[in-house]
Amino acid sequence: MSLANLTSHAERARASAHRAASLAVRWLLFAVGCVVIVAGLATALLPGHIGVPLLVVGLMIVLRQSFSAKRRFLRLQKAHPKIVFPIRRLMRRKPEIVLVMWQQYLRVERFVLPSRWRVGVSTRRSLKRRFR
Repeated sequence: MSLANLTSHAERARASAHRAASLAVRWLLFAVGCVVIVAGLATALLPGHIGVPLLVVGLMIVLRQSFSAKRRFLRLQKAHPKIVFPIRRLMRRKPEIVLVMWQQYLRVERFVLPSRWRVGVSTRRSLKRRFR
């Protein structure tokens, strides 16, 4: 065997090992993302708001590792944009956490409280007038 064959064989073996390692890391990260999503679902029912950030972090990990998950997420976004849009806003590089929380508060207030008890809309209007 010549020296050229040995180096090319070593390079192929190294490239094959690198592909196997990157695939293993990808699957490991996917599994970690799924575990974080399940933990977020479990803690979403508890008092406090730790479940939503866990869900977002887990979803970010899974979407970065799986192309089929990205496709499904985009299909879900097209089918239900009002539900998925706040999640996408939280997944940006500079998330708009306060704005998303405010929007979700107004949405919940509209569904839960009668119109005479709602304070979010009147607070928003008074703040808007004050800072014009």
